[in-house]
Order: sequence, then C-alpha cells, then structure tokens
Amino acid sequence: MIVNQLTEQIPFTTADGSTIRSLLDLTNAPVVQQSLAEATLEPGVATDRHYHRLSEELYFILEGSATMEIDGEIREVGPGDAILIAPGQWHQIRSTDTGKLRFLCCCAPPYSHDDTFFD
Repeated sequence: MIVNQLTEQIPFTTADGSTIRSLLDLTNAPVVQQSLAEATLEPGVATDRHYHRLSEELYFILEGSATMEIDGEIREVGPGDAILIAPGQWHQIRSTDTGKLRFLCCCAPPYSHDDTFFD
C-alpha cells in the first residue's frame, strides 16, 4: 500500500510557473497511468498559458478563486469546481487578488515538464 502525506512532499515549480507538491507520481510511487498533485498560486498570479500534447488534466479547486481560460473561453472558478482540460487545449489559471489559490491537479498520463508547450 502506498500512502503519501501532503506535508511530507517537497514543493517545486512546474514549467508553467505554479508551485506543486506531488502526492502521487513517477517520483514517489509506482504509478503508471496518472499523477496527482496539489498546486498553489499566490494572489494575482497566473500560470503561463500552455498546453500538453499527451496529458489530460483535471483541476479541482480547494481554496481561493480564479479565472480559468481554456482555448479562449474564460470562466470564474472557486472551491468545489472541477475543470477538465483535454490534451492540446491551451489553458491558463489566474488567482484572484483576494487570496492564495489551492487546487488538485490530476494528469493522465502523469505530468511531465517535457509535455508542457508554450507560445
């Protein structure tokens, strides 16, 4: 059985500029098909607009509020919202100025810096 505690995971910055703590991925578990991480953005900060050729992503907002842009469509999101980002979709999430944004990010196949592409 693999059980990883969030507070024991070392944060790092992804290629898009968000800070994540990997809960389950290729670095800390024998996962094959997906990865799970907690991502955070400081107030008013956005990820760099990007896409993934291979990974389908799911975001689940835990705390804070943000604007989510996917292929030009922009929507306000907050706690309890689940967001689907299909492979190839350009996307960016921006934390509002009112507080830190914290969300879960699930990627299938697992997240890889090499699968993150920019303008």
